[in-house]
Amino acid sequence: MNKLSIQNLTILISLLLAVIIGLLNLYFDASWQHSLIIFFATLIIASFLLYYVVDIYLRNRIRLVYKVIHQYKLSKSLKESIGDNLGDDPLKEMEAQVENWVADKSREIDDLRKMETFRKEFLGNLSHELKTPLFNIQGYVHTLLDGALDDPKTSKQFLDRTAKSVERLSNLLDDLDEISRLERGEAVLAKENFDIVQLVKEVFESMDFKAKKRNVHLAEIKSGKAFYVYADKEKIRQIITNLVDNSIKYGKEDGETRAGFFDMDENILVEITDNGIGISEEHLPRLFERFYRIDKHRSREQGGTGLGLAIVKHILEAHHQTINVRSSIGVGTTFAFTLEKASDK
Repeated sequence: MNKLSIQNLTILISLLLAVIIGLLNLYFDASWQHSLIIFFATLIIASFLLYYVVDIYLRNRIRLVYKVIHQYKLSKSLKESIGDNLGDDPLKEMEAQVENWVADKSREIDDLRKMETFRKEFLGNLSHELKTPLFNIQGYVHTLLDGALDDPKTSKQFLDRTAKSVERLSNLLDDLDEISRLERGEAVLAKENFDIVQLVKEVFESMDFKAKKRNVHLAEIKSGKAFYVYADKEKIRQIITNLVDNSIKYGKEDGETRAGFFDMDENILVEITDNGIGISEEHLPRLFERFYRIDKHRSREQGGTGLGLAIVKHILEAHHQTINVRSSIGVGTTFAFTLEKASDK
Protein backbone atom coordinates (compact mmCIF):
# COMPACT_ATOMS: atom_id res chain seq x y z
CA MET A 1 0.00 0.00 0.00
CA ASN A 2 1.33 3.45 -0.89
CA LYS A 3 2.16 5.72 1.97
CA LEU A 4 -0.22 8.63 2.60
CA SER A 5 0.94 12.13 1.72
CA ILE A 6 0.23 15.09 4.01
CA GLN A 7 -2.63 16.25 1.74
CA ASN A 8 -4.32 12.85 1.74
CA LEU A 9 -3.83 12.46 5.45
CA THR A 10 -5.40 15.83 6.30
CA ILE A 11 -8.35 15.18 3.96
CA LEU A 12 -8.93 11.77 5.54
CA ILE A 13 -8.86 13.19 9.07
CA SER A 14 -11.10 16.12 8.06
CA LEU A 15 -13.57 13.78 6.39
CA LEU A 16 -13.69 11.58 9.47
CA LEU A 17 -14.20 14.60 11.70
CA ALA A 18 -16.94 16.05 9.40
CA VAL A 19 -18.79 12.69 9.35
CA ILE A 20 -18.72 12.46 13.15
CA ILE A 21 -19.94 16.04 13.62
CA GLY A 22 -22.58 15.68 10.88
CA LEU A 23 -23.94 12.46 12.44
CA LEU A 24 -24.03 14.05 15.88
CA ASN A 25 -25.94 17.03 14.49
CA LEU A 26 -28.34 14.69 12.69
CA TYR A 27 -28.91 12.76 15.91
CA PHE A 28 -29.75 15.84 17.96
CA ASP A 29 -31.32 18.08 15.28
CA ALA A 30 -32.85 15.44 12.98
CA SER A 31 -32.45 17.83 10.03
CA TRP A 32 -30.65 16.47 6.94
CA GLN A 33 -30.19 19.91 5.51
CA HIS A 34 -28.48 21.33 8.61
CA SER A 35 -26.39 18.19 8.94
CA LEU A 36 -25.18 18.42 5.32
CA ILE A 37 -24.31 22.10 5.71
CA ILE A 38 -22.40 21.38 8.92
CA PHE A 39 -20.73 18.36 7.29
CA PHE A 40 -19.36 20.34 4.34
CA ALA A 41 -18.47 23.36 6.48
CA THR A 42 -16.60 21.15 8.93
CA LEU A 43 -14.84 19.33 6.07
CA ILE A 44 -13.64 22.55 4.44
CA ILE A 45 -12.60 24.35 7.62
CA ALA A 46 -10.94 21.27 9.17
CA SER A 47 -9.09 20.45 5.94
CA PHE A 48 -7.74 23.97 5.68
CA LEU A 49 -6.74 24.28 9.33
CA LEU A 50 -5.25 20.80 9.62
CA TYR A 51 -3.30 21.09 6.42
CA TYR A 52 -2.01 24.53 7.32
CA VAL A 53 -1.03 23.61 10.89
CA VAL A 54 0.46 20.19 10.04
CA ASP A 55 2.23 21.51 6.95
CA ILE A 56 3.80 24.47 8.74
CA TYR A 57 4.77 22.36 11.76
CA LEU A 58 6.26 19.51 9.75
CA ARG A 59 8.11 21.74 7.34
CA ASN A 60 9.71 23.68 10.17
CA ARG A 61 10.74 20.46 11.92
CA ILE A 62 11.94 18.86 8.71
CA ARG A 63 14.04 21.93 7.86
CA LEU A 64 15.89 21.47 11.12
CA VAL A 65 16.53 17.80 10.41
CA TYR A 66 17.60 18.58 6.84
CA LYS A 67 20.13 21.09 8.11
CA VAL A 68 21.55 18.58 10.54
CA ILE A 69 21.78 15.87 7.87
CA HIS A 70 23.38 18.14 5.31
CA GLN A 71 25.57 20.11 7.71
CA TYR A 72 28.71 18.17 6.89
CA LYS A 73 28.16 17.01 3.35
CA LEU A 74 26.63 19.86 1.30
CA SER A 75 28.00 23.09 -0.04
CA LYS A 76 27.00 26.40 1.53
CA SER A 77 24.72 27.40 -1.35
CA LEU A 78 22.83 24.14 -1.15
CA LYS A 79 22.51 24.37 2.63
CA GLU A 80 20.92 27.80 2.30
CA SER A 81 18.33 26.53 -0.19
CA ILE A 82 17.20 23.46 1.74
CA GLY A 83 14.35 25.06 3.67
CA ASP A 84 12.85 26.91 0.73
CA ASN A 85 12.67 24.06 -1.75
CA LEU A 86 10.77 21.31 0.00
CA GLY A 87 8.37 19.48 -2.30
CA ASP A 88 4.73 18.63 -1.89
CA ASP A 89 5.55 15.59 0.22
CA PRO A 90 8.29 16.58 2.68
CA LEU A 91 7.85 13.40 4.75
CA LYS A 92 8.68 11.25 1.73
CA GLU A 93 11.58 13.49 0.82
CA MET A 94 12.73 13.39 4.42
CA GLU A 95 12.63 9.59 4.42
CA ALA A 96 14.65 9.42 1.22
CA GLN A 97 17.20 11.89 2.56
CA VAL A 98 17.59 9.96 5.80
CA GLU A 99 18.02 6.68 3.91
CA ASN A 100 20.67 8.25 1.69
CA TRP A 101 22.39 9.76 4.71
CA VAL A 102 22.42 6.42 6.54
CA ALA A 103 23.79 4.67 3.44
CA ASP A 104 26.55 7.29 3.09
CA LYS A 105 27.49 7.01 6.75
CA SER A 106 27.51 3.22 6.53
CA ARG A 107 29.91 3.38 3.61
CA GLU A 108 32.11 5.84 5.49
CA ILE A 109 32.17 3.55 8.52
CA ASP A 110 33.07 0.57 6.32
CA ASP A 111 35.86 2.59 4.70
CA LEU A 112 37.17 3.67 8.10
CA ARG A 113 37.16 0.07 9.30
CA LYS A 114 39.09 -1.02 6.22
CA MET A 115 41.58 1.81 6.73
CA GLU A 116 42.00 0.86 10.39
CA THR A 117 42.60 -2.78 9.43
CA PHE A 118 45.09 -1.68 6.78
CA ARG A 119 46.83 0.62 9.27
CA LYS A 120 47.18 -2.18 11.82
CA GLU A 121 48.51 -4.58 9.20
CA PHE A 122 50.92 -1.95 7.88
CA LEU A 123 52.30 -1.13 11.32
CA GLY A 124 52.62 -4.83 12.15
CA ASN A 125 54.40 -5.59 8.88
CA LEU A 126 56.65 -2.55 9.18
CA SER A 127 57.59 -3.51 12.73
CA HIS A 128 58.43 -7.04 11.61
CA GLU A 129 60.43 -5.88 8.58
CA LEU A 130 62.47 -3.51 10.77
CA LYS A 131 62.97 -5.95 13.64
CA THR A 132 64.27 -8.80 11.49
CA PRO A 133 67.49 -7.10 10.26
CA LEU A 134 67.94 -5.22 13.54
CA PHE A 135 67.77 -8.42 15.59
CA ASN A 136 70.20 -10.07 13.19
CA ILE A 137 72.64 -7.18 13.53
CA GLN A 138 72.24 -7.20 17.31
CA GLY A 139 72.91 -10.96 17.45
CA TYR A 140 75.98 -10.78 15.22
CA VAL A 141 77.47 -7.83 17.14
CA HIS A 142 76.94 -9.46 20.55
CA THR A 143 78.47 -12.70 19.26
CA LEU A 144 81.53 -10.79 18.08
CA LEU A 145 81.83 -8.93 21.38
CA ASP A 146 81.54 -12.19 23.28
CA GLY A 147 84.77 -13.48 21.74
CA ALA A 148 84.13 -14.38 18.11
CA LEU A 149 86.03 -11.24 17.12
CA ASP A 150 89.29 -12.99 17.99
CA ASP A 151 88.67 -15.65 15.34
CA PRO A 152 89.37 -14.06 11.93
CA LYS A 153 87.31 -16.58 9.97
CA THR A 154 84.29 -16.37 12.26
CA SER A 155 84.50 -12.61 12.61
CA LYS A 156 84.57 -12.13 8.81
CA GLN A 157 81.58 -14.44 8.43
CA PHE A 158 79.56 -12.52 11.02
CA LEU A 159 80.62 -9.14 9.64
CA ASP A 160 79.48 -10.22 6.18
CA ARG A 161 76.09 -11.22 7.60
CA THR A 162 75.89 -7.93 9.51
CA ALA A 163 76.64 -6.02 6.31
CA LYS A 164 73.83 -7.85 4.51
CA SER A 165 71.38 -7.03 7.29
CA VAL A 166 72.47 -3.38 7.25
CA GLU A 167 72.02 -3.31 3.48
CA ARG A 168 68.55 -4.83 3.79
CA LEU A 169 67.61 -2.24 6.42
CA SER A 170 69.01 0.56 4.26
CA ASN A 171 67.05 -0.68 1.22
CA LEU A 172 63.88 -0.84 3.30
CA LEU A 173 64.30 2.75 4.49
CA ASP A 174 65.11 3.93 0.95
CA ASP A 175 61.97 2.24 -0.38
CA LEU A 176 59.84 3.72 2.40
CA ASP A 177 61.21 7.16 1.62
CA GLU A 178 60.54 6.73 -2.10
CA ILE A 179 56.98 5.49 -1.66
CA SER A 180 56.27 8.36 0.76
CA ARG A 181 57.50 10.91 -1.79
CA LEU A 182 55.44 9.27 -4.52
CA GLU A 183 52.30 9.31 -2.37
CA ARG A 184 52.83 12.97 -1.49
CA GLY A 185 53.35 13.83 -5.15
CA GLU A 186 56.86 15.12 -4.48
CA ALA A 187 58.65 12.84 -6.94
CA VAL A 188 59.94 14.79 -9.95
CA LEU A 189 59.61 12.91 -13.22
CA ALA A 190 62.30 13.50 -15.86
CA LYS A 191 60.16 12.59 -18.84
CA GLU A 192 61.71 11.95 -22.24
CA ASN A 193 61.03 10.02 -25.43
CA PHE A 194 62.66 6.58 -25.58
CA ASP A 195 62.20 3.15 -27.09
CA ILE A 196 60.58 0.90 -24.46
CA VAL A 197 61.59 -2.22 -26.40
CA GLN A 198 65.27 -1.30 -26.16
CA LEU A 199 64.91 -0.53 -22.45
CA VAL A 200 63.39 -3.94 -21.75
CA LYS A 201 66.22 -5.57 -23.71
CA GLU A 202 68.74 -3.75 -21.51
CA VAL A 203 67.00 -4.94 -18.34
CA PHE A 204 66.88 -8.53 -19.65
CA GLU A 205 70.61 -8.40 -20.43
CA SER A 206 71.46 -6.99 -16.98
CA MET A 207 69.47 -9.73 -15.23
CA ASP A 208 70.49 -12.61 -17.47
CA PHE A 209 73.15 -13.86 -15.03
CA LYS A 210 70.70 -13.91 -12.11
CA ALA A 211 68.12 -15.71 -14.26
CA LYS A 212 70.61 -18.40 -15.30
CA LYS A 213 71.50 -19.06 -11.66
CA ARG A 214 67.85 -20.01 -11.13
CA ASN A 215 67.50 -21.76 -14.47
CA VAL A 216 65.01 -19.20 -15.73
CA HIS A 217 65.16 -18.30 -19.40
CA LEU A 218 64.66 -14.66 -20.41
CA ALA A 219 63.09 -15.00 -23.85
CA GLU A 220 64.69 -13.07 -26.68
CA ILE A 221 62.72 -10.00 -27.68
CA LYS A 222 62.13 -10.40 -31.40
CA SER A 223 60.09 -7.24 -31.98
CA GLY A 224 61.53 -5.58 -35.05
CA LYS A 225 59.52 -2.43 -34.38
CA ALA A 226 60.44 0.32 -31.96
CA PHE A 227 57.77 1.52 -29.53
CA TYR A 228 58.54 5.04 -28.37
CA VAL A 229 57.00 6.28 -25.13
CA TYR A 230 57.09 9.52 -23.17
CA ALA A 231 58.02 8.81 -19.56
CA ASP A 232 60.77 8.93 -16.94
CA LYS A 233 63.19 6.38 -18.36
CA GLU A 234 64.94 5.48 -15.11
CA LYS A 235 61.66 5.12 -13.23
CA ILE A 236 60.34 2.81 -15.95
CA ARG A 237 63.62 0.88 -15.81
CA GLN A 238 62.96 0.44 -12.08
CA ILE A 239 59.47 -0.92 -12.83
CA ILE A 240 60.67 -3.43 -15.42
CA THR A 241 63.58 -4.52 -13.23
CA ASN A 242 61.21 -5.18 -10.33
CA LEU A 243 58.76 -7.18 -12.45
CA VAL A 244 61.50 -9.25 -14.12
CA ASP A 245 63.23 -9.81 -10.77
CA ASN A 246 59.96 -11.10 -9.28
CA SER A 247 59.45 -13.45 -12.23
CA ILE A 248 62.93 -14.87 -11.62
CA LYS A 249 62.56 -15.16 -7.84
CA TYR A 250 59.17 -16.82 -7.91
CA GLY A 251 59.44 -18.60 -11.25
CA LYS A 252 59.73 -22.33 -11.61
CA GLU A 253 62.78 -24.38 -12.53
CA ASP A 254 63.47 -24.15 -16.29
CA GLY A 255 60.78 -21.47 -16.52
CA GLU A 256 60.60 -18.57 -18.93
CA THR A 257 60.00 -14.84 -18.74
CA ARG A 258 59.06 -12.87 -21.85
CA ALA A 259 57.97 -9.36 -22.77
CA GLY A 260 55.25 -8.15 -25.14
CA PHE A 261 54.40 -4.73 -26.60
CA PHE A 262 51.10 -3.54 -28.04
CA ASP A 263 50.04 -0.28 -29.67
CA MET A 264 46.90 0.96 -27.88
CA ASP A 265 46.32 4.16 -29.89
CA GLU A 266 47.35 6.83 -27.36
CA ASN A 267 49.31 4.43 -25.12
CA ILE A 268 51.74 1.54 -25.41
CA LEU A 269 50.84 -1.60 -23.44
CA VAL A 270 53.81 -3.49 -21.98
CA GLU A 271 53.44 -7.02 -20.64
CA ILE A 272 55.91 -9.03 -18.56
CA THR A 273 54.84 -12.68 -18.51
CA ASP A 274 56.21 -15.79 -16.83
CA ASN A 275 55.13 -19.40 -16.74
CA GLY A 276 55.88 -19.80 -13.04
CA ILE A 277 53.84 -21.08 -10.11
CA GLY A 278 51.12 -18.44 -10.54
CA ILE A 279 49.13 -16.50 -7.95
CA SER A 280 45.77 -17.54 -6.57
CA GLU A 281 42.88 -15.18 -7.32
CA GLU A 282 42.30 -14.26 -3.66
CA HIS A 283 45.70 -12.52 -3.49
CA LEU A 284 45.42 -10.46 -6.69
CA PRO A 285 43.41 -7.49 -5.28
CA ARG A 286 46.00 -6.90 -2.54
CA LEU A 287 49.14 -7.60 -4.54
CA PHE A 288 50.15 -3.93 -4.78
CA GLU A 289 49.74 -3.17 -1.07
CA ARG A 290 52.80 -2.27 0.96
CA PHE A 291 54.46 -5.28 2.63
CA TYR A 292 51.84 -7.66 1.27
CA ARG A 293 53.40 -11.07 0.73
CA ILE A 294 51.69 -14.18 -0.60
CA ASP A 295 54.16 -16.59 1.00
CA LYS A 296 55.85 -14.58 3.74
CA HIS A 297 58.49 -17.18 4.58
CA ARG A 298 59.52 -17.74 0.97
CA SER A 299 59.40 -14.01 0.16
CA ARG A 300 61.82 -13.12 2.95
CA GLU A 301 64.15 -15.93 1.92
CA GLN A 302 64.29 -14.38 -1.56
CA GLY A 303 65.15 -10.96 -0.12
CA GLY A 304 63.46 -7.69 -0.98
CA THR A 305 61.57 -5.23 1.16
CA GLY A 306 57.98 -6.11 0.27
CA LEU A 307 57.50 -2.63 -1.20
CA GLY A 308 58.49 -3.31 -4.81
CA LEU A 309 55.05 -3.68 -6.36
CA ALA A 310 53.66 -0.81 -4.27
CA ILE A 311 56.41 1.43 -5.68
CA VAL A 312 55.69 0.15 -9.20
CA LYS A 313 52.03 1.11 -8.83
CA HIS A 314 52.81 4.57 -7.44
CA ILE A 315 55.36 5.32 -10.20
CA LEU A 316 52.76 4.49 -12.84
CA GLU A 317 50.11 6.54 -11.02
CA ALA A 318 52.56 9.47 -11.07
CA HIS A 319 52.63 8.98 -14.86
CA HIS A 320 48.79 8.86 -14.84
CA GLN A 321 48.94 5.25 -16.04
CA THR A 322 47.75 1.92 -14.65
CA ILE A 323 49.02 -1.60 -14.03
CA ASN A 324 47.02 -4.84 -13.91
CA VAL A 325 47.83 -8.44 -13.14
CA ARG A 326 46.30 -11.69 -14.26
CA SER A 327 47.44 -15.07 -13.06
CA SER A 328 46.53 -18.74 -12.84
CA ILE A 329 48.00 -21.34 -10.51
CA GLY A 330 50.41 -23.58 -12.38
CA VAL A 331 50.13 -21.50 -15.56
CA GLY A 332 51.92 -18.26 -14.80
CA THR A 333 51.50 -14.54 -14.25
CA THR A 334 51.29 -11.49 -16.49
CA PHE A 335 51.81 -7.91 -15.35
CA ALA A 336 50.50 -5.38 -17.89
CA PHE A 337 51.01 -1.64 -17.69
CA THR A 338 50.51 1.30 -20.03
CA LEU A 339 52.74 4.21 -20.95
CA GLU A 340 51.98 7.34 -22.92
CA LYS A 341 53.00 7.05 -26.54
CA ALA A 342 55.61 9.58 -27.66
CA SER A 343 53.98 12.22 -29.86
CA ASP A 344 56.85 12.90 -32.23
CA LYS A 345 57.94 9.35 -33.00
